[in-house]
Amino acid sequence: SSADHVASYGINVYQSYGPSGQYTHEFDGDEEFYVNLEKQETVWRLPELAEFRNFDPQGALRNIAIEKHNLDIVIKRSNSTAAPIKIPEVTVFPKSPVMLSHPNILICLVDNIFPPVINITWLNNGHSVTEGVSETSFLSKNDHSFFKISYLTFLPSADNIYDCKV
Repeated sequence: SSADHVASYGINVYQSYGPSGQYTHEFDGDEEFYVNLEKQETVWRLPELAEFRNFDPQGALRNIAIEKHNLDIVIKRSNSTAAPIKIPEVTVFPKSPVMLSHPNILICLVDNIFPPVINITWLNNGHSVTEGVSETSFLSKNDHSFFKISYLTFLPSADNIYDCKV
């Protein structure tokens, strides 16, 4: 039997409400890398991939400049009509079954994002947590909305309550 795969290369996101943009490469819905536009560098989701492939971030910067130009034209043609805002859907779950005192990873999946502007914060008993946190860039969906995933490495215990704040 054959499997269907989807490769999305050069997904450009440029937003009109700030000088921001995003350039990513995805395969089967998983981010391979994104380009940090401020630092002008390619950031691999799995650093090991950089040993086998490379990507010149200048290509992403050129594409984002083109997207900005095209977006300006479309905004003028639409009389600056804004796209409707979606309400994000948040799901939190552990990577593995939770066992006290065994390291695990909490996953916060934020789906149905549009426009692609949100902040994800992890809380432990109401206090902000930054150590052991990582997240993807905004990943695109067929309906032109986005999703984003945040990860928190944690040690389960009876007196800790973790929250994902979006």
